[in-house]
Amino acid sequence: MPTSNAPPEMLTLDRMATPIGTALLVTDEQGVLRAFNWTDYEPAMLAWLGCHYPKAKLVEGKSPPSVRGPFEAYFNGDAQALETVPWKASGTAFQLQVWEALCTIPAGETLSYAGLASRIGRPTAVRAVGHANGANPVAVVVPCHRVIGIDGSLTGYGGSLPRKRWLLDLEGATFKGQLAG
Repeated sequence: MPTSNAPPEMLTLDRMATPIGTALLVTDEQGVLRAFNWTDYEPAMLAWLGCHYPKAKLVEGKSPPSVRGPFEAYFNGDAQALETVPWKASGTAFQLQVWEALCTIPAGETLSYAGLASRIGRPTAVRAVGHANGANPVAVVVPCHRVIGIDGSLTGYGGSLPRKRWLLDLEGATFKGQLAG
C-alpha cells in the first residue's frame, strides 16, 4: 500500500496481547504499519528498525484504530480483517515484489515457495523467494505464514512454527501435519 516516500521521523511501538504471544506493532506518523513482530524477537526488530529508519524516533504508544482494530478482529477470528491495514515495507525491489505477491494469497489458502516464485515470473528463484519471504518486516499483514513446503508441510517461519500453525488454523487453511480438531 504505497504512501509517501519520505522516511518517517517518528515511529510508535504498540504492544498487543494475542492468543499466541505479545505482538509488536510499529506505525509511522500517518498510521501506516512499518513493522510487526513478537516480543521474543524484539531485539532483532529494533535492530532492523535502526538500520532501515535510522533517523526515526521510536516511542511507545498505541497504534491508530485503523491498525489496532483489524489486528484485534483478526486474533478474535476474522481471518480477512488484516486486508485493510495500511502498510509500507522497506526492502529491495525484489523483496517488495515478493511481498506484494504474498498479499495475493487469500486467507484460508496456502502456496508453496515454488508456486510463489512462479507467481512472480521467476520460477527458478525459489531460494531467493524464500529469503525475501523470511525478510518480511510486516508479517501476518503481508502473509508470509501462508507459504508452505511443496509437499504441503509447514516449513520455516520467523515467528516460530507453532505460531504459523496457529495462524493457518485460524484462517481455516489445510496443510500437512494439521492437528485434528
